[in-house]
Amino acid sequence: MSKTNDEILLIPGEAGWEIWTRQVAGPFSLHKATLETRAADLAGDLPGGDVLLCFPVKSVTALPMKVASDDESLFEDLATLHAERLGLRPDPMAGQLTDLLVIERHEESATLLEILLRTPREGDMPTRGPKGFDIAPRALDATGHQLAVWREFGRWVFAIHRGGTLFYCQATASDSPAPDAALAREIRLALIQLELQGLATEIPSTVVWTADPDLNVREFANTLASEVTITPRPAPTWPEPPSRLLPADVRAARREAARRRTITLAATAAAAVYIGVIGWLAYGLWTDKSQAAKLRVIAEAAAPEGLAVGIHNAKWDELTLALDLNHDPIDILSRIHRSMPPNSGLRLSSAEISAAQVVLRGEAPQAPPVQQFNLALSRNNELAAFAWQNPEPRQSTRGWEFTFTGSSTAFSQP
Repeated sequence: MSKTNDEILLIPGEAGWEIWTRQVAGPFSLHKATLETRAADLAGDLPGGDVLLCFPVKSVTALPMKVASDDESLFEDLATLHAERLGLRPDPMAGQLTDLLVIERHEESATLLEILLRTPREGDMPTRGPKGFDIAPRALDATGHQLAVWREFGRWVFAIHRGGTLFYCQATASDSPAPDAALAREIRLALIQLELQGLATEIPSTVVWTADPDLNVREFANTLASEVTITPRPAPTWPEPPSRLLPADVRAARREAARRRTITLAATAAAAVYIGVIGWLAYGLWTDKSQAAKLRVIAEAAAPEGLAVGIHNAKWDELTLALDLNHDPIDILSRIHRSMPPNSGLRLSSAEISAAQVVLRGEAPQAPPVQQFNLALSRNNELAAFAWQNPEPRQSTRGWEFTFTGSSTAFSQP
């Protein structure tokens, strides 16, 4: 018989899910490192106790930001506005999929980190409903300012910590046996994107968490231009305070509940058949009509659940486009900035960027820089996905104003 005060922590490992156990308020110890990448497939491996789930880095989007206020009551609204400007809007029907962390607080300003969780898909949740949810980078303690790199489910991920507090995390496309130059370049690109948002962060040290002390990280360290140390990944801890993440669409639990309902309905149907036969002899047609009415009520009660699942899937499909790196607004803005003629006085007054369209408004003291910018946009191979409609600039009291519009060729196709 399992003890009620046992806690079971599920956290992504290098190859598959890891199962850690502890007595409440004690340290976690590794129970089993599995090769399963679907939490729903761990049912036979879980010991008794309350389940705590740490989502992998690939399941979340981290949005660090600076806000011009130190009023904590405004943080939620400011974070929501920031996410919506980037086209990120979690499904409100899928539960609490966002969390907000205060990284630094200054006079009349603050640095925040908003966590956006992807709606759990088929197999992402264990069959036993978790007691609490968080994300893996918060469960792995780090000290000071550092960049931590480790593997989850065969792919490299990284996290940046400030004063031991999570500042940013991201999953990469690298699945090489050891950190390499490609992984270093992907990390450097993420750091550049943070700098463009005014979130420049120094990385005084880099650590690779791995069980292999002989891992070759020389190429990775040279490309990243940082001193790299190798240490075992720290034992996980449950973050305090815990996150507010609470997905509503726990599909594995629903499948288990549906299985129990099916068994119950099957038993009820068998009993109904038996009663129907006896009732037919006693009550005749009236009993048959009554039983049919009951079955229609059961079917109508189950219909909204199927409709809700369809709505959740449709909302996630909309959100997937916003999370695609090919449509990252910060990355697109960086490419546009590289097309602007330097030292020309040309500036952008606004930039409306979405996956479907880019609208640039700006001004320049003379007309030639506008024409140079127009030509550079059309010739920039990094912006080849957009077809530009750039009318002639308009002369104003301050110089020349322009409005350039780029439409995504992917959205122009039927």
